[in-house]
Amino acid sequence: MNKEINLFTIGFTQKSAEQFFETLLKAGVQRVIDTRLNNVSQLAGFAKRKDLEYFLRKVGNIEYVHILDLAPTKDILDAYKKNGGAWDTYEKQFVDLMVKRQIEDKVSPDILNGGCLLCSEAKPHNCHRRLVAEYLKDKWKNVKICHL
Repeated sequence: MNKEINLFTIGFTQKSAEQFFETLLKAGVQRVIDTRLNNVSQLAGFAKRKDLEYFLRKVGNIEYVHILDLAPTKDILDAYKKNGGAWDTYEKQFVDLMVKRQIEDKVSPDILNGGCLLCSEAKPHNCHRRLVAEYLKDKWKNVKICHL
């Protein structure tokens, strides 16, 4: 694995559809990799799975892939989001989950190269998409991360 992998991340909240799609297009994103556990919520607006898949294809011929192995479990997510859990606890549990799932062996570097990890959080700081990107960079060493 010598070839550098260009991996983007983005969240859709606090962005208009125009801002979201223009950001992806400007960055040259080839595929969006949905890392959400629940991608069909009415609250997702334009980022609801079927709508997003359609818009990506029509707006920029961008591929859409949903990889559940890159999402937290409902228990981990609920403990943090619904029950006000600490970020440090969430981060440790999610990293442990990625180790257990061995995501570095399940996800192809070819799918990630030019891809963009998607979740709902506006910023990457307290978001699992950042943890996924950093975990894979640590495992593979050749991942260049760009948070959009």
